[in-house]
Amino acid sequence: MPPLLDTLSSQIKACRICRDAPRYGVPLPDEPNPVCVLSSTARIVICGQAPGIRVHNTGLPFNDPSGVRLRDWLGVDRETFYDPDKFAIVPMGFCFPGYDAHGSDLPPRRECRETWHDRVFRSMPQIKLVLTIGQYAQAYHLGSRRRTNMTETVLNWRDYFEPESGPSILPLPHPSWRNSSWLKKNPWFAQDVLPLLKEKVRILTS
Repeated sequence: MPPLLDTLSSQIKACRICRDAPRYGVPLPDEPNPVCVLSSTARIVICGQAPGIRVHNTGLPFNDPSGVRLRDWLGVDRETFYDPDKFAIVPMGFCFPGYDAHGSDLPPRRECRETWHDRVFRSMPQIKLVLTIGQYAQAYHLGSRRRTNMTETVLNWRDYFEPESGPSILPLPHPSWRNSSWLKKNPWFAQDVLPLLKEKVRILTS
């Protein structure tokens, strides 16, 4: 890893803003454990929401059933997925944000986006494909081009996949097993999007 990128990665790992000086709401409920994989060679970056508790405990992104489904969508095995020469992984929140009153994960902390994300993506100009998983990543990477909801954004994926300039952006639903009903209601995703995604990943990781 180049020195500047290595320094940025170390700074992220050492970040304690949401514990020591949170800008929004209460401090993190757990000791911060930022999970982020930077790369100077990967041409694909995976941009999700924030680590769940299992990822928080292991420090390994998508080390859960969602990761199993995501790797199936990409058409890659576990070894390839965790090869930083092939995939960078930059969630919208680097630390587990805790649970809400209903036991669901809270949204990603805004401090991450404000402090790190612009710097991170400037440091990886070689990226050719940005996979935006869920509404928070789509809001950051698509901005005003995002549609009114996640389904509409994913349905219109062609609008972002062949840009006039910059990397391709492919909006995806979250691969959580809680979204199984969404996948059944939207069979076009498996029929139209996943074959193209697998082919693009094959090309960019070869």
